[in-house]
Amino acid sequence: MKLRNVLALCCALMMTICAYAQQSDASAEVVTPKKEIIKTGLNFGPLPAVAFDADKGFQVGALLNIYNFGDGSTYPNPYSQWYFEASFFTKGSQLFVISYDNKTLIPGVRWSSNFTLTNDKAMDFYGFNGYMSHYDHERVALGKDKTSDAVIYTPKYRMNRVAVLFKTDFTGNILNNKLFWEAGYHLSYIKHGYDGKALNLDKINKGKEENKQFPEDEKPIFDLYRDWGIISEEEAWGGLNSSLRLGILYDTRDKEGAPSRGIWAEAHTTLAPKWLGTSIPYYRYSATFRHYIPIIDNDILTFAYRLNYEGTFGKDAPFYVLPYITVMGQNYDRDGMGGYRTIRGLMRNRVQGLDMASYNVELRWRFVNFALLNQNISFGLSVFSDGTMVTRNFDMSFRGEEQYRAEYDAYMAQGLDTDRPHITVGGGLRFIMNQNFIVAFEYGLPISKFSSNPVIKGQDGNGAFYINTGYLF
Repeated sequence: MKLRNVLALCCALMMTICAYAQQSDASAEVVTPKKEIIKTGLNFGPLPAVAFDADKGFQVGALLNIYNFGDGSTYPNPYSQWYFEASFFTKGSQLFVISYDNKTLIPGVRWSSNFTLTNDKAMDFYGFNGYMSHYDHERVALGKDKTSDAVIYTPKYRMNRVAVLFKTDFTGNILNNKLFWEAGYHLSYIKHGYDGKALNLDKINKGKEENKQFPEDEKPIFDLYRDWGIISEEEAWGGLNSSLRLGILYDTRDKEGAPSRGIWAEAHTTLAPKWLGTSIPYYRYSATFRHYIPIIDNDILTFAYRLNYEGTFGKDAPFYVLPYITVMGQNYDRDGMGGYRTIRGLMRNRVQGLDMASYNVELRWRFVNFALLNQNISFGLSVFSDGTMVTRNFDMSFRGEEQYRAEYDAYMAQGLDTDRPHITVGGGLRFIMNQNFIVAFEYGLPISKFSSNPVIKGQDGNGAFYINTGYLF
């Protein structure tokens, strides 16, 4: 990452501190014997959205957090929270988010709603079933080499996607404010491709030297999957998803933003029948178990892990719902598996299948805490390992015209017969303010990079650096 980007981020952090220091008149602070400042009333956090994601590029934009801590009795958990974001990425993506979370408006029920629009001009698409889909990392690397005459090959694994997501979720107490029911309605519209193809190659090739441009006759993987019948024309260009989600939640965390002890476990079903308006009906389920174990109290050293399983009822689901990890509550569904929110250091959407299992293990050390400008400031270090694999395959059998058979056979011969674990390791630094606003600097590295098996070596990328917000879980 370039030095100017790091400097820009540092400026953004300083502006963030100043913005939080400019509290509204409705806000006050109460100092406890531990010198922890208890935030009350409304707290505003406008700041530039300056970040970096190896999958999306350098991010510029703006965001606004509005926290309502009320009388401070629930700090660091707010009574309610607004979140607004408009971001633009150098690799061609745009992100717009409006989110609202309220625990008091409906007595006994937490209400969370979210609207998200993402526009990816070149979203990652590597195929299905992990290592069964071959990634030609050598040609990609050669295309990025400025001293080589090889064409830029990255578009082979890209596609255009616009996704509009809306949801409203409700959570209510069943037992002792630890066991909860969850119910929600989720609506999304997914649109793929450009003018009947995976990409707008004119835009992709614009400004590049003629010998480096991606050839018109070289089809991206998405278009090849259409030729081979792996992706049907019925679902190739996306569709409408109208679904109900039902779930159960067990939550004993000491706090939500940066927990140091407790369990956070969920299980959900997603029901998207035809009669609800869904273009291609499907039924999915998920289960997630998160555990936070204090090694040294007072948030100093915490061991945390997350286990997740995403599955499908039946033998099929539209391919465009597979990248999303099921989320209920104030956050929106995330792309997976790969990237900052799922498997750090793995290429975004590298692993897709009908059923997928994943884990995240992390040791968090908060090595300094202090008060600055009426804000609670901390810095933390972490080391982690993430992993995932497909446990039930998406159907990749040939269903196209016979003229494409030889090309399909050659492609399938390059991959494995089944997926294997995709494992990454890494570490990071975090800036934490008021237990809720968290800026993360992290680097993840896939261990497949060092594999002696030529079929696996390099298949998960070369690692990735991220500057983002929050904890992974």
